[in-house]
Amino acid sequence: MQSLAGPFAVAAGLLVLGGESKARRPDSTVRALGAAGARVPAALVRLFGAAEVAIGISAVLVGGRLPGALVAASYAGFTAFVAVALRRRTPLASCGCFGRPDTPPTATHLAIIAAGTAVAGWAAVDPLPGIPAVLADPTGGGVPLLALVGLGLWLAYLALAVLPTVRGGTVAAMSRLEAP
Repeated sequence: MQSLAGPFAVAAGLLVLGGESKARRPDSTVRALGAAGARVPAALVRLFGAAEVAIGISAVLVGGRLPGALVAASYAGFTAFVAVALRRRTPLASCGCFGRPDTPPTATHLAIIAAGTAVAGWAAVDPLPGIPAVLADPTGGGVPLLALVGLGLWLAYLALAVLPTVRGGTVAAMSRLEAP
């Protein structure tokens, strides 16, 4: 279903951003996995981050069943990790997604990555074309799609990486204002 090409490109783009961050700065992911009981060396986190980048780029550029399945498998793993962390109330300063210490997992985070799992799963069943094929479409819909993918990627990043810190800061600031 071509209408999922945009959401799938957003999911693949987030995979690239997260993978690149983990490959460069694995410590937050190592700590997050450790808090959940999995001892994983930084070198392995870097390797998985590089794999995420490769999977995301292939999904965006080539499309097809295999990249769709690999994106879906990646997101299924993220979804399971965040769901377990939230359910167990695992004290995480970060989920490790973007290699930053201040991106704790939230219910919004879980909803976004679960949606990414579903969209990528659909792309594995009903393969989507890569962005170059969409841009080559003579109907001219490729450029607006690319703009919407960029906007979707930015909004998803804000919801995953910025909103949790703003919420916490807002709540803390408001509680200080209310104190006598």
